[in-house]
Amino acid sequence: MHPSSAKILDLLTAAGLHSRVRTLADSARTAAEAAAALDCEVGAIASSLVFLADGEPILVLTSGSHRVDTDLLARQIGARAITRADAARVREATGQPIGGVAPVGHPAPVTTYIDVELKKHGELWAAAGTPHSVFEIAYDDLRRIANATEVTVEEHA
Repeated sequence: MHPSSAKILDLLTAAGLHSRVRTLADSARTAAEAAAALDCEVGAIASSLVFLADGEPILVLTSGSHRVDTDLLARQIGARAITRADAARVREATGQPIGGVAPVGHPAPVTTYIDVELKKHGELWAAAGTPHSVFEIAYDDLRRIANATEVTVEEHA
Protein backbone atom coordinates (compact mmCIF):
# COMPACT_ATOMS: atom_id res chain seq x y z
CA MET A 1 0.00 0.00 0.00
CA HIS A 2 1.25 3.48 -0.86
CA PRO A 3 2.42 5.45 2.23
CA SER A 4 -0.21 8.17 1.59
CA SER A 5 -2.97 5.54 1.52
CA ALA A 6 -1.60 3.89 4.67
CA LYS A 7 -1.75 7.28 6.42
CA ILE A 8 -5.39 7.71 5.38
CA LEU A 9 -6.24 4.21 6.62
CA ASP A 10 -4.57 4.98 9.96
CA LEU A 11 -6.65 8.17 10.27
CA LEU A 12 -9.86 6.29 9.46
CA THR A 13 -9.03 3.62 12.03
CA ALA A 14 -8.19 6.25 14.66
CA ALA A 15 -11.61 7.82 13.99
CA GLY A 16 -13.24 4.48 14.83
CA LEU A 17 -14.15 3.60 11.26
CA HIS A 18 -13.78 0.11 9.83
CA SER A 19 -13.13 1.22 6.28
CA ARG A 20 -10.53 -0.30 4.02
CA VAL A 21 -8.45 1.26 1.31
CA ARG A 22 -8.72 -0.28 -2.14
CA THR A 23 -5.92 0.15 -4.63
CA LEU A 24 -7.31 0.16 -8.15
CA ALA A 25 -5.47 -1.17 -11.19
CA ASP A 26 -6.55 1.82 -13.24
CA SER A 27 -6.56 5.48 -12.30
CA ALA A 28 -9.45 6.90 -10.33
CA ARG A 29 -8.31 10.46 -11.08
CA THR A 30 -11.84 11.45 -12.19
CA ALA A 31 -15.19 10.56 -10.69
CA ALA A 32 -16.16 8.74 -13.90
CA GLU A 33 -12.99 6.63 -13.80
CA ALA A 34 -13.53 5.80 -10.14
CA ALA A 35 -17.19 4.89 -10.67
CA ALA A 36 -16.30 2.61 -13.58
CA ALA A 37 -13.58 0.87 -11.58
CA LEU A 38 -15.86 0.43 -8.55
CA ASP A 39 -19.01 -0.40 -10.54
CA CYS A 40 -21.03 2.26 -8.74
CA GLU A 41 -22.97 5.40 -9.64
CA VAL A 42 -20.78 8.41 -10.42
CA GLY A 43 -22.86 10.35 -7.86
CA ALA A 44 -21.52 8.08 -5.09
CA ILE A 45 -17.98 9.30 -5.69
CA ALA A 46 -17.09 11.96 -3.12
CA SER A 47 -14.74 14.11 -5.18
CA SER A 48 -12.31 16.24 -3.19
CA LEU A 49 -11.85 19.55 -5.00
CA VAL A 50 -9.61 22.37 -3.83
CA PHE A 51 -10.64 25.95 -4.49
CA LEU A 52 -9.41 29.32 -3.32
CA ALA A 53 -12.01 31.35 -1.44
CA ASP A 54 -10.77 34.94 -1.38
CA GLY A 55 -7.28 33.48 -1.88
CA GLU A 56 -7.46 30.90 0.93
CA PRO A 57 -7.66 27.16 0.14
CA ILE A 58 -10.91 25.35 0.86
CA LEU A 59 -11.82 21.73 0.20
CA VAL A 60 -15.19 20.87 -1.31
CA LEU A 61 -16.38 17.26 -1.09
CA THR A 62 -18.88 17.00 -3.88
CA SER A 63 -20.87 14.32 -5.61
CA GLY A 64 -19.04 13.10 -8.70
CA SER A 65 -22.17 13.86 -10.72
CA HIS A 66 -22.08 17.57 -9.85
CA ARG A 67 -20.16 20.60 -11.04
CA VAL A 68 -19.48 23.15 -8.35
CA ASP A 69 -21.25 26.45 -9.01
CA THR A 70 -18.64 28.77 -7.50
CA ASP A 71 -21.03 31.74 -7.36
CA LEU A 72 -23.60 29.69 -5.44
CA LEU A 73 -20.90 28.36 -3.11
CA ALA A 74 -19.45 31.85 -2.53
CA ARG A 75 -22.87 33.16 -1.48
CA GLN A 76 -23.29 30.31 1.01
CA ILE A 77 -19.90 30.67 2.66
CA GLY A 78 -19.64 34.46 2.51
CA ALA A 79 -16.72 34.64 0.07
CA ARG A 80 -16.29 37.39 -2.50
CA ALA A 81 -14.68 35.10 -5.09
CA ILE A 82 -13.97 31.41 -5.48
CA THR A 83 -11.52 30.08 -8.06
CA ARG A 84 -10.09 26.65 -8.78
CA ALA A 85 -6.68 25.99 -7.18
CA ASP A 86 -3.83 24.97 -9.48
CA ALA A 87 -1.89 21.73 -8.96
CA ALA A 88 0.82 23.43 -6.88
CA ARG A 89 -1.71 25.00 -4.49
CA VAL A 90 -3.61 21.71 -4.21
CA ARG A 91 -0.45 19.86 -3.18
CA GLU A 92 0.61 22.69 -0.86
CA ALA A 93 -2.77 22.69 0.93
CA THR A 94 -3.36 18.93 1.06
CA GLY A 95 0.01 17.24 0.60
CA GLN A 96 -1.68 15.14 -2.09
CA PRO A 97 -1.90 15.24 -5.90
CA ILE A 98 -4.94 16.30 -7.91
CA GLY A 99 -7.03 13.19 -8.53
CA GLY A 100 -5.93 11.62 -5.25
CA VAL A 101 -6.88 14.24 -2.67
CA ALA A 102 -8.39 12.59 0.39
CA PRO A 103 -10.87 14.39 2.63
CA VAL A 104 -8.40 14.02 5.55
CA GLY A 105 -4.67 13.72 6.17
CA HIS A 106 -3.57 17.20 5.18
CA PRO A 107 -0.48 18.91 6.63
CA ALA A 108 -2.71 21.55 8.28
CA PRO A 109 -6.49 21.85 8.62
CA VAL A 110 -8.28 22.96 5.45
CA THR A 111 -11.75 24.48 5.76
CA THR A 112 -14.00 21.82 4.27
CA TYR A 113 -17.51 21.81 2.80
CA ILE A 114 -19.63 18.81 1.83
CA ASP A 115 -22.26 18.60 -0.91
CA VAL A 116 -25.59 17.63 0.72
CA GLU A 117 -26.45 15.64 -2.42
CA LEU A 118 -24.00 12.97 -1.26
CA LYS A 119 -26.61 12.02 1.39
CA LYS A 120 -28.61 10.29 -1.36
CA HIS A 121 -26.03 7.49 -1.56
CA GLY A 122 -25.67 4.92 1.19
CA GLU A 123 -22.11 4.05 0.30
CA LEU A 124 -19.64 6.73 -0.80
CA TRP A 125 -16.14 6.36 -2.18
CA ALA A 126 -13.42 8.95 -1.59
CA ALA A 127 -9.79 9.20 -2.69
CA ALA A 128 -7.20 7.83 -0.29
CA GLY A 129 -4.20 10.04 -1.06
CA THR A 130 -3.30 8.77 -4.55
CA PRO A 131 -5.09 8.66 -7.93
CA HIS A 132 -5.25 4.84 -7.63
CA SER A 133 -6.65 4.45 -4.11
CA VAL A 134 -10.10 4.90 -2.62
CA PHE A 135 -12.00 4.09 0.55
CA GLU A 136 -15.64 3.45 1.33
CA ILE A 137 -17.48 5.63 3.84
CA ALA A 138 -20.98 6.70 4.88
CA TYR A 139 -22.04 10.35 4.49
CA ASP A 140 -22.31 11.12 8.22
CA ASP A 141 -18.90 9.57 8.88
CA LEU A 142 -17.35 11.54 6.01
CA ARG A 143 -18.86 14.79 7.26
CA ARG A 144 -17.60 14.06 10.78
CA ILE A 145 -14.01 13.03 9.97
CA ALA A 146 -13.57 15.91 7.51
CA ASN A 147 -15.17 18.39 9.94
CA ALA A 148 -17.19 19.55 6.94
CA THR A 149 -19.97 22.11 6.71
CA GLU A 150 -22.94 21.16 4.54
CA VAL A 151 -23.54 23.19 1.37
CA THR A 152 -25.38 22.95 -1.92
CA VAL A 153 -22.95 23.09 -4.85
CA GLU A 154 -25.34 22.93 -7.78
CA GLU A 155 -28.69 24.64 -8.40
CA HIS A 156 -31.59 22.37 -9.25
CA ALA A 157 -34.22 23.38 -11.79
